[in-house]
Amino acid sequence: MTSDDRARPPKLEIRALSIDYGDVAAVRRAALSLAEGRIGALLGPSGCGKTSLLRAIAGFERPTAGTIRLAGRTVSGDGVWVEPQHRQVGMVFQNGALFPHLTVEGNVRYGVGRGPDAKSRARRVLAQVGLAGLEDRFPDQLSGGQQQRVALARALAPRPQIILLDEPFASLDASLRERVRQEVRRVLEATAITAILVTHDQQEALSFADEVAVMIDG
Repeated sequence: MTSDDRARPPKLEIRALSIDYGDVAAVRRAALSLAEGRIGALLGPSGCGKTSLLRAIAGFERPTAGTIRLAGRTVSGDGVWVEPQHRQVGMVFQNGALFPHLTVEGNVRYGVGRGPDAKSRARRVLAQVGLAGLEDRFPDQLSGGQQQRVALARALAPRPQIILLDEPFASLDASLRERVRQEVRRVLEATAITAILVTHDQQEALSFADEVAVMIDG
């Protein structure tokens, strides 16, 4: 990390965060800080709590204790709870979670509504991820790597504060995984957006992220 990185204000701050499911502690007093424009990774085996932590950042899980701040605003903790749709968080899932009945452009426009600039914004972000010219195709006409780039474009289109990637490369063939990972990293760098990757693959975490947080049993 350079002095310039340290000078950047934190885009994400997590303090003493705990998530319990009944008597099971999924996350125990986790702490994390990620500066604006940085790419972080949560690395750990299955069941270590990394996906629970990611879902808490997105607003899909309500923590038992602790605070989450995004862009200087508390979204969870200290008596505050901000619903997921008001957090300005983009999410990319393992399987892409594209709508099969919508075209590539339709999937991307889904996240930005029907405003006057929705079409131009969708086309602009599709060009950023290298999918210009494929706007009218349907998901089943795309390769696995192209589907993941559509999912990334959909997450980027609303101009979120942060992008969360939940093992987005796990379902890809090994021969394709590294190339798609490099492409996604390039897009994130070009857009200067803050992002967090969840993965169990150490090599993937180290090659993709600027900073890595290791999780073991919460």
